[in-house]
Amino acid sequence: MLFISRKLQTIPLGFKHHARAQPDSNMPQADRALTAKELPVVYREYENGRLQLGTLGGGNHFIEIQLGDDGCIWLMIHSGSRNIGYQVAGHYNRLAIAYNQTHGAKVPAKWQLDYLPMQSDPGQTYLREMHYCVQFAAANRRAMTQRVLDILHDVEPAVTFSPALDVAHNYAALEYHFGKEVLVHRKGATRAAAGAIGIIPGSQGSTSYIVQGKGNKESFCSCSHGAGRRLGRKQAQRQLDLKEEIRRLDQQGVLHAIRQKKDLDEAAGAYKDITVVMHNQRDLVKILTALQPLAVVKG
Repeated sequence: MLFISRKLQTIPLGFKHHARAQPDSNMPQADRALTAKELPVVYREYENGRLQLGTLGGGNHFIEIQLGDDGCIWLMIHSGSRNIGYQVAGHYNRLAIAYNQTHGAKVPAKWQLDYLPMQSDPGQTYLREMHYCVQFAAANRRAMTQRVLDILHDVEPAVTFSPALDVAHNYAALEYHFGKEVLVHRKGATRAAAGAIGIIPGSQGSTSYIVQGKGNKESFCSCSHGAGRRLGRKQAQRQLDLKEEIRRLDQQGVLHAIRQKKDLDEAAGAYKDITVVMHNQRDLVKILTALQPLAVVKG
């Protein structure tokens, strides 16, 4: 594991990024022909994005090796669009706040429900930039996945891997529901259309699941993105017992990331019971594979 941990340092964690820009060919190419006017924030942040491609980030982002009840070893990586996504979201949120202030917001500002009309120029530009960020997040996960696969090949050259399953969350998509076309935003949710394969992570001390959507129309064909928090980050650091959280993971035989009090915001005790969550959404998804954590790296 010492050999593997040294190689994993090539995947920057938290706020860290690569010292050298990653190959331009690894960046999403679909919108490269668009101008600075059509993708202003992406255009501005593109070179910074090359430094962040293949980085994990912080918060609940993780790299986890798991044992499936299908007898296979699984690799699960949770990360997103990094700073380029943050910059896009912040830019258009500020535009939305300004728009609602000048056009008479219908809800209090403290609710943070400001919006941009979808057919407006800023609204259309945001959708283009958001789609690029979704592509960047997928490319970011591919880059990290390849690095971990290279590490595993160094340890066991004969190991083989199935094609990757990539599932996005925290995005908006035009879909047809209840007789009309609507824009569905999934944040703490993921798509669960009929037959669609999804991923529902637990915590670093609990089961994760590969699922198949049932296409429940009442949920806009969605299911939960994970277990969901039962304690806020600061609340978890105040209330959870560090020794107890470490003991719990050690007893399960999980190589984990809990070392000090500040790590308790991502301890297993900060999350809801994933088995209860899965039971409560049995009308939304069918469980295909249950995955038990073996080793986890947190940002």
